[in-house]
Amino acid sequence: MVCPYLAYRDRADDARFDEARAYCTAADRFVQAMRADVCNDRYGLAHDEHCEIYLEHADDGESEADGEVDRAGGNS
Repeated sequence: MVCPYLAYRDRADDARFDEARAYCTAADRFVQAMRADVCNDRYGLAHDEHCEIYLEHADDGESEADGEVDRAGGNS
């Protein structure tokens, strides 16, 4: 399962990127590729166990994040 706070964006403000970059909607910022590996549960990592940003926001925003995924047509 992918972190519900993970998004990929190909632009920021006036800048446009050739490749979409990992963006954490909980932290409201772009994140490094290694953090995106945690978000995507790669290499034996799990976002709901190993990501301090997710753990910080899970209690107060889990249902809100799930709603965002549903509206975006993500997996339920």
